[in-house]
Amino acid sequence: MVKSAKVDRRILKSQEAIKTALITLMGEKHLDDITIQDISDRANVNRGTIYLHYLDKYDLLDKLIGEHMDRLRELCESSCRLEWTEATLVFCEYFDAQYSFFSLMLASKGAPYFRNRFLDFLIEEFRCELDVTRGKNEGIREEVLVRFTAAAYAGVVEWWFMNEKPFSYQVLAEQLGALLERNL
Repeated sequence: MVKSAKVDRRILKSQEAIKTALITLMGEKHLDDITIQDISDRANVNRGTIYLHYLDKYDLLDKLIGEHMDRLRELCESSCRLEWTEATLVFCEYFDAQYSFFSLMLASKGAPYFRNRFLDFLIEEFRCELDVTRGKNEGIREEVLVRFTAAAYAGVVEWWFMNEKPFSYQVLAEQLGALLERNL
């Protein structure tokens, strides 16, 4: 029997405080202007604690983004047998629950490369789901359909955050799901 290593709750609490501090600071100023000292002050940890877990602020941001991308992949796997609207509801609920992160990454341009990673994720996931061999999309090149769908999805989600959730995530999911079902 293999025992999984338990992570000390204090470590998890420190890491969460560090991530929250970075997101909060990025809402106030550009990443390039944020120092490790700023993060440590805001997280109420010493600088050594940050360096114990991360190489620098860019590594911290990269790991934070990676965690959200991993969670989106997990959601994809768990919702792959659902209809488009139901699957989209799973994602939109996560977007809403993680509003501060996604609004910062998509709406404020706080991390310019996040949108590209998000788009790449959507392209990867839609590539497995879209069928260009029959129906309305017959004859359309797969790469065109996949990129069009992913860009449209990302654009609507980005718009929703930039406009500070003009309607509920449920409505967003219904609208996106209906468009996906109608066109795919």
